[in-house]
Amino acid sequence: MSTPQRVLIDDIETNRVPILAFRNLGKRFVKPLDLAARIAAHLGAGYREEVVHAVDNVSLSIHEGEVVGLVGESGCGKSTLGRMLAGILAPSAGEILYRDKAVSRMNPAERREWALDVQMIFQDPYASLNPRLRVREIVGEAPRYHGMVKPRELNSYVAEVLRRVGLDPGYLRRYPHQFSGGQRQRIGIARALAVKPRFLVCDEAVAALDVSIQAQVLNLFMHLREELALTYLFISHDLGVVEHLSDRVVIMYLGRIVEIAATETLFEHPNHPYTRALLVEVPRIDARRRRFAALQGEIPSPLHPPSGCHFHPRCPHAMPHCRESAPPLREIAPGHWSACFLNDEPGNPHV
Repeated sequence: MSTPQRVLIDDIETNRVPILAFRNLGKRFVKPLDLAARIAAHLGAGYREEVVHAVDNVSLSIHEGEVVGLVGESGCGKSTLGRMLAGILAPSAGEILYRDKAVSRMNPAERREWALDVQMIFQDPYASLNPRLRVREIVGEAPRYHGMVKPRELNSYVAEVLRRVGLDPGYLRRYPHQFSGGQRQRIGIARALAVKPRFLVCDEAVAALDVSIQAQVLNLFMHLREELALTYLFISHDLGVVEHLSDRVVIMYLGRIVEIAATETLFEHPNHPYTRALLVEVPRIDARRRRFAALQGEIPSPLHPPSGCHFHPRCPHAMPHCRESAPPLREIAPGHWSACFLNDEPGNPHV
């Protein structure tokens, strides 16, 4: 059982209300037993339902206009967390709050506002667009359905959204297969922008693109942030991209948040052993002669996560109580949070 995390709200003394927050949020995926397994379990064979703890009791607040980078290895629960915030998946535990109002207690009008204000941009531009629809329908279907644009004005509305993301309005009647990967991702961004959101969840939004195209799309995100006053949760496994884009970085490991800090602080003074291991693997021009030390071992299965601190099987500093209990996420410096028992040890150079 993990220790509940405090809700993390920066500048609480200024009474700023975060645009989006989540408290002790969790998500479990359960694979039920089939008929044969249920019969075998009834006869004492020991079969049980498989439960994946994708997100385990996490809390965070994100303020308006902020870009928060969410980083971790594949399988750590980043995408699951993003899908819950965008309303695609329902949480198994905890609470999501939009402008300080719990989503679970919203009336239909408030739920509609949240659903439109928080949009998601997916990783694979080849899989996230319906191949049977033209660009006009892909981008224009949601604003037309929600009454944000009149039918006779749909073409001009979609054309304007396409211009905003750097696409030719003449592409209105084309299908997704007629575009390159970078153009398809811009269509995905246009689809999200078409309902005039305030918050974008970007799930590995540039990971499937060539490096040169990645730079163009990242610059587009930054331009849209300034132009439309957007807030981002930018999910990535690439710390280099996150460093370029984010105001604050959240490090996630096997369903839990292990460190949160301002971007400059995290890259210059990482605290958690997992964060330090990730940063060692980031290529640096000024570190060519550094001895490379890859992160040891594989990320454990979320079906059977380790006891205590989930990182202890791979941590070079693991102590006996790391195997027994999960360290709480606590503030070790202003705005810098970490979940590691090393911070309780005297003489720790990373505190």
